[in-house]
Amino acid sequence: MANILNIKTSIVGENSISNKLSQTVINQLLDKNPGSTVVVRDLGLNPIPHLEIHHFSASRIPDEEKNDEQKEASKYSNEALKEVQDADIIVIGVPFYNFSFPSTLKSWIDSISVAGKTFSYIDGVPKGLLQNKKIYLNFASGGVYENGLIENMETYLKTLFGFIGITDIKVFKSEGTMVPQLKETNLSKVIAEIEELV
Repeated sequence: MANILNIKTSIVGENSISNKLSQTVINQLLDKNPGSTVVVRDLGLNPIPHLEIHHFSASRIPDEEKNDEQKEASKYSNEALKEVQDADIIVIGVPFYNFSFPSTLKSWIDSISVAGKTFSYIDGVPKGLLQNKKIYLNFASGGVYENGLIENMETYLKTLFGFIGITDIKVFKSEGTMVPQLKETNLSKVIAEIEELV
């Protein structure tokens, strides 16, 4: 059994290729881990507010010392942190909008990247505090890019998650989702890859 956290970031709901890839991963995980639970956080429907000064300031105050306003400012981060800490496996859909991933994913990342909770500095050396977790990143892009744009996003996300302690990361990519002659072929290929490797 495993606790699976499904992070959705697409704004197109049931038509989302990244969501479809993530669900394929989750179906495979459930087949191999009967009795597992799945928690869904849909950032397309319910985004976490972008990091602002009052959120950041509240994150630096111990929970027991926060006033009501600071507790309210910490609410989203605390919820997201608990979900990540409780998860054994995190499945993230990563659509490609305007040459980057959605800003809602960045807001979620900011909410879980908290000193003393997901990373710390010991003797000046960073240490990730999230251990024994696995991440599946499921990229979907409308076009096909040969200039490293998607690879840059992959590198960024792997670096970020490595910083907070998660280094077991598997990546799946479906490109050309808006190109009729490529969409179905590429999608089928990636789904077959997921079914083989997950």
